[in-house]
Amino acid sequence: MGRDLAESFPEAAKTFREADEILGTALSRLCWEGPLDELTLTINAQPAILIHSIAVWRVFGPHITDISMAAGHSLGEFTAYVAAGVLDFGDALRVVRRRGELMYESGSARPGTMAAVIGLDDQVLERVCADASRDDEVVVLANLNAPGQVVISGDLAAVSRAGELAREAGAKRVLPLSVSGAFHSPLMKVAEPGLREELAGVVMHGAHFPVVSNVTAEPVQDPDTARRLLVEQLTSPVRWVESVRAMAAAGGGNFLELGPGSVLTGLLKRIDKGATSRPLGTADEIDAFKQEEG
Repeated sequence: MGRDLAESFPEAAKTFREADEILGTALSRLCWEGPLDELTLTINAQPAILIHSIAVWRVFGPHITDISMAAGHSLGEFTAYVAAGVLDFGDALRVVRRRGELMYESGSARPGTMAAVIGLDDQVLERVCADASRDDEVVVLANLNAPGQVVISGDLAAVSRAGELAREAGAKRVLPLSVSGAFHSPLMKVAEPGLREELAGVVMHGAHFPVVSNVTAEPVQDPDTARRLLVEQLTSPVRWVESVRAMAAAGGGNFLELGPGSVLTGLLKRIDKGATSRPLGTADEIDAFKQEEG
């Protein structure tokens, strides 16, 4: 993860070295060598994805002059705020590491899970979640990723009930996810005070360009608003469909996906067939992009 970037671009190598110094641990080695089961723990995966994404941004960012706005899916919103100048990379890295710890602790204190539901209308799935919830067991919509592709999150038994009800309601598939907690659900409420405290100690600036919030699907440039919404994001659904459509409606029909993988590019094809997206996560992808941009 990111090793080819560090080997190809000095800016990327510097980003990984800087991250190791900030965190006081060789996270770069874990990114490049594994083991995978340790890297994918949320306390490691969150800072690792941020580092990789910002390494990409530092390599190609200077070549982009017409950014209209940005957004990030869940953790990716921190990357967007770093790119927009709202957060310093070092501050964002420390906050994200703490965010991962808090979310992991929340999952340990009250075990929960998540599941992807394919092929069911959002409103129908919302009713399914309401029917599957109890006073002491809840399940909610967590990630509204694309039309007919939504992730639900909550207590173990409630998510299981919702999965069965979703199948009965006509869902094509219900796929349990391997996660350490019920992210973007009320079960993360206990993590809010810790993240709020962490963000309170960080200097945040006005954005160079708007960042569309997961919580509201609206553009944000004010640092105080960004700080508040990053906390609310813990327990709020990721309104990704609305966010992408808001950016496209504002003239942002050409997207670039920073960081590992191309999941968001795949989702975009289902959200807005008229928009285009290009993943930038490997040295080859960045080289091709820079050559085309001249």
